[in-house]
Amino acid sequence: MREANSEDCLALSRLMTQLLAKEITVEKMENRLAFVALSPFDYLYVYEEAGVIIGTLGFRIRENMEDVSRYGEISVIVVDEQAKRKGIGKLLMDYAEKLALEHQCKGTWLVSGLKRAEEAHKFYKELGYEVTGSRFVKAFER
Repeated sequence: MREANSEDCLALSRLMTQLLAKEITVEKMENRLAFVALSPFDYLYVYEEAGVIIGTLGFRIRENMEDVSRYGEISVIVVDEQAKRKGIGKLLMDYAEKLALEHQCKGTWLVSGLKRAEEAHKFYKELGYEVTGSRFVKAFER
């Protein structure tokens, strides 16, 4: 595991395209990486084996107003479809939890889309995560 850099954008665009099921170009990934670089709370990591990036983890520190605390948010987690079921997802989740502890967070959380319920949600529950609510979104036209 290491922090992502601009040389990783081709591999990251491939992984994000797999996650989102729509093309994320290298240029878009460069913009996203630049966005992360400007944030004091966002981080992007890559996992590689033999010099090939096969996973990525987005991590964000969320500060809570309700009880003056922090949570570590797993903002992105992707394992290359050719490398699934080899323990890499668990390794990424463990790394996120380690980061959360290093940042004095009281836990970790993530948001996962309804379309991923069968595979991803089962995986998260096996790691001790539980469903605690619903997310409501209102998109603005641009």
